[in-house]
Amino acid sequence: MALLQSTKKMAKQGGFTLVEMVTVILILGILIVGVSSFVIFGTRIFVESSSIDQVLSQSRFAVERMTRDIRNAVPNSVRLNEANSGAFQCIELLPIESSSSYLNLPIYPDAAASTGTIIDNGLSVNSGQFAIVYPLANASIGGVNDIYQASRNKRFEVQSTSTTANEMTLTFTGAVQFTEQSTIKRIYFANQPISYCFESLAGVPDVKLYRYSDYGYIPDQPAPSGMGTGVLMAENISNSLLLEPAIKVTEQNLMTNSIVHLEPRFSVNGETFKYQHQVQVTNVP
Repeated sequence: MALLQSTKKMAKQGGFTLVEMVTVILILGILIVGVSSFVIFGTRIFVESSSIDQVLSQSRFAVERMTRDIRNAVPNSVRLNEANSGAFQCIELLPIESSSSYLNLPIYPDAAASTGTIIDNGLSVNSGQFAIVYPLANASIGGVNDIYQASRNKRFEVQSTSTTANEMTLTFTGAVQFTEQSTIKRIYFANQPISYCFESLAGVPDVKLYRYSDYGYIPDQPAPSGMGTGVLMAENISNSLLLEPAIKVTEQNLMTNSIVHLEPRFSVNGETFKYQHQVQVTNVP
């Protein structure tokens, strides 16, 4: 009797069979594979979406920054430099710091002088800025224009200013004589040119956009190597500058000012998108 009870007790305390354990392991394996696949798929979607959003954000920022600078450029200061090999495309311009109308300036045929007066409309003119009057494109004269060639006598450096009532007196670094009168007596003030360069670097699969500044006035538009170190503005730009330029410039004519066409193509995760944006230089001499 005691032996029978012991056998029944052992039967009640028995564990899982091998078949049951294998079945459970298989079921758990299937569940883990399914859950992990779902997690991996979701993570991949998140990573790809984040990459696309990042490229979209930086491309919008770069295009918007270029647009603002181009619209605020001194008239006839926009020029384009392209490498025949497709290694780079650079657009150079001179941003306006302030502008006003002049009352009295030493302009030919008047004699050279070291001072002039303008209307003080609340503008801020700092020492070291350049006063510019009636800049025109003169590609036939030395292959450059008025802005970048000092001998054209369209820009002169301001040494100091003083204000009386609604008039501001400009003192230049020496006796100056501007070449021509502005038809609307407009005077612009600016610091130094800036450049945006789309560059195809050796060993890099895509094109990068850099912004250069503080390199001074250079008569012949410089390549990126002649402007120091640039600030990275955007990357992931398709490497096809030779076949598909990122910048095009329509020169001014009697009907309209210069128009800059921004057409960079960005690529990310095997997908591409292209901007087709036109910017007009709104200022006139």
